[in-house]
Amino acid sequence: MTRWITTLARRVAGIIAECNYAQRRVTILRTAPDAYLTAADTAPDDYAEFLFRTSGTLLREPDARRRAHGQLVG
Repeated sequence: MTRWITTLARRVAGIIAECNYAQRRVTILRTAPDAYLTAADTAPDDYAEFLFRTSGTLLREPDARRRAHGQLVG
């Protein structure tokens, strides 16, 4: 019985962690300055626009060892 409860708790924790990751990712994508461009394929006109486009939150990708163990980007 204890093993079943532990397994269930780990699955619930995994689901919550995945939902948290998805919510953070969606928030970052929706608030990115590039999301509001009318012509996304155009290059920035000047350096100030370049800085504005890259001013959003950057995702830090874990190294290969941590990715192999299932750690998500963020």
